[in-house]
Amino acid sequence: MRHRVHGRKLGRTSPHRRALLRNLCTSLLEHERVKTTVQKAKEVRPLADRMITLGKRETLHARRQAARFLLKAAVVNKLFDTLAARFSDRSGGYTRILKLGPRIGDGAELAIIELISDDSVEDNKSEVKGSASKEGSESKKTDSPKKVKASESKKADSPKKSISSEKK
Repeated sequence: MRHRVHGRKLGRTSPHRRALLRNLCTSLLEHERVKTTVQKAKEVRPLADRMITLGKRETLHARRQAARFLLKAAVVNKLFDTLAARFSDRSGGYTRILKLGPRIGDGAELAIIELISDDSVEDNKSEVKGSASKEGSESKKTDSPKKVKASESKKADSPKKSISSEKK
């Protein structure tokens, strides 16, 4: 039984695992999107959320704590300057994990972990709300041009047949 056992070992020793997660977290905050395995993404998510929460504090102590964990000073500056401002009105849930499917070589489940942007959240909400009405109108629009194209092709075929029959 795995009572009170949390975290994944990821097939690595504890210093190797810590280095891996620090690298992943630094890359995620630097590029705002990282492609990795589902298990690694699930492990790095709370670490990235914790770093963004540190960035929102905007104290010297928080900056030093973030600098101790993250590997690049430029990422620490980005965290406290741009990312903290972007997530200032949001209390948690700064990342999203999108599953991609199995990797070709070894079949490991791949995922993209990315920082949530306000634009993408609003776009997703509008797509979900308007999808039912848009789908109905789009299907009506696409049906009529298909019928026109089919009738045009029949008209175009008939002169070709008459030309080919004249040549014989």
